[in-house]
This record gives sequence, structure tokens and C-alpha cells, in this order.
Amino acid sequence: MMKTRVRISFTVMVMIFSGANAIAQIPVEVFAGDKKATVDIMFFRFIKNKAGHDSRFLFFNRNRAVIDYAMTKKNNLPQFGFTEACSYNHEKLKGFAPVVVAGILNSGLYPKAGIQFVKLKKDYTIFSWLVTETLKEPNVDFFCLVRYTPALLHTFNLFSQVEFVNTFPTVPGKTFSFAQRVRLGLKIREFQFGAGLDLSQYGRVNFTTTVNIGGFIRYEF
Repeated sequence: MMKTRVRISFTVMVMIFSGANAIAQIPVEVFAGDKKATVDIMFFRFIKNKAGHDSRFLFFNRNRAVIDYAMTKKNNLPQFGFTEACSYNHEKLKGFAPVVVAGILNSGLYPKAGIQFVKLKKDYTIFSWLVTETLKEPNVDFFCLVRYTPALLHTFNLFSQVEFVNTFPTVPGKTFSFAQRVRLGLKIREFQFGAGLDLSQYGRVNFTTTVNIGGFIRYEF
């Protein structure tokens, strides 16, 4: 089943990139915390048109794997997530856009739709969406990423990033899921490195909280 989901994710990426002539740097992050390690590939780029210019279609891709140091044969198994999204960004919408999302997790495939907001500048990025699953008894997801990379000297920049991934159930009795991820360090050309914090909360009335503190290194291929 997991191999099938990986193939679906890879096929979607190939179709979008090949058919739309999209060219993008791909950042890969490895984060080693005191409880878990993660590998994260996340990027978003406007798809190029036939003339080589940015079209109104923005493609988002994320592949994420989490390894728990307390893993056994039956418990704390690796977690995998693949997220593909495409939005239509008209200049009159001032950064807002309709978006469709496909989330592929260990537990299954989750199609979603909603509203996205994007602001891409040289020194900062704001990328966010509010989407709902199109399945029966859907969850509502709020995702927000803010990145700020001002120049400190001629040779390097500050690298700072805050990310929120929150899931709200629409059915009474189901659990909430909140995740916050913070990265703070330096950016030297294609490399970024520094300290990080992953905080996750899961529950409804009483929440289980996990704090994962460590260091990260990113490279843009």
C-alpha cells in the first residue's frame, strides 16, 4: 500500500513538471532532534508557460518522513507524508487563490479543497491555506509557513522559518492535531543550517504534547 502511494506521488510530480515545463530548486532538510529525526523536501514554484514565463498556476510539493528513536517492530513506526497541491493565482485576487490538495499519509489518501494565500518576496515568504477534506466527516486543515531570510553580510543571510500545521475535526469526539515547527540559523548560498524545534499536540480535551529539539541542515539542489 505504501509503495502504491509513493508511486502516485511520484507520478503526479512527473506529470506536472514534464507537462508544464516547471523548473525549481528543490530544498532538502534533515532535522535531528532529541526524540525524532525527519527528512523534509518542500517547495512551491509557479509553473512555467510555453514562453518560459510564470503562469498563474502554483505547484506545491512536500515529501516528509519521520523516524522515532523509540521505534520497535510494532510501535512508533516510521511516518510518511506526501502532499501535492495546485492553485490558480490571478493578480486581481491579491495573493488569494483557489487550491486543490492531495494528502497521502500512512493512513490513506485525502483529497482537499479550499483557499490559499501566497506572498513571495526576495527576503520573505508567506504561504498558507485553509482547506477541507472532500470525504465524508471531513477534517479542516490550516497550514501556514512564514520564512524570513534578510542579508546579514555579503556572504550569508539569516534563515528563520515558522510553520503551523493544524487539523480541526468537524465530527464531535474526534481529536485535534496541532504542529508547530521553528527553524533559526544561517543561509550561505545553497546551504542553510541551525537550531530547530518541532512541537506537536494531539487530543481533544486533554492533549498529548511532544517536544523535539535539535539541529537542521538544508541544501537546495
